[in-house]
Amino acid sequence: MMVAKMILRDKEYEVKPGMALVDALKKHNIVPESVIAIRNGEMITDDEILRAGDMVKLIAVISGGSF
Repeated sequence: MMVAKMILRDKEYEVKPGMALVDALKKHNIVPESVIAIRNGEMITDDEILRAGDMVKLIAVISGGSF
């Protein structure tokens, strides 16, 4: 079965195709607000549906205090 993959730092997470990115993140205990998702060189939103064979790179964003 083809899966979609998310990569955060050096960890790889497999997810079922057809899941929304936000659900895939939560399933693996990744806070959606803490990462930026890149697929094929383009940023994707939380409601994007992951497809079989997708490779999504997750970039941790550093959020700090108030300005």
